[in-house]
Amino acid sequence: MEGYGKESAPAPEPAPEVESSAPASGPVKKKREGVKMTDKQKADLTRHMAKMKKSGMSPSEQKSHRMKMMGRMRKGMSVRKAHTDISK
Repeated sequence: MEGYGKESAPAPEPAPEVESSAPASGPVKKKREGVKMTDKQKADLTRHMAKMKKSGMSPSEQKSHRMKMMGRMRKGMSVRKAHTDISK
């Protein structure tokens, strides 16, 4: 009990190194390349969506369908291929 009040404080541990390029929360997201649709693709999609509207889709279903179609068409699919891919 002699050294009770005379103990030296332990040396502080060095702070863990944090990579400056990666944020602390979550994985790093890639920036989109921004592939734009051509005017022909836009016109084709508009015609397709007019047909889908007549088929009895609700507005939220139409929006979802359009977004899925646009994503696939930006990758180079035609309207027909994109629609069959979604329908699977």
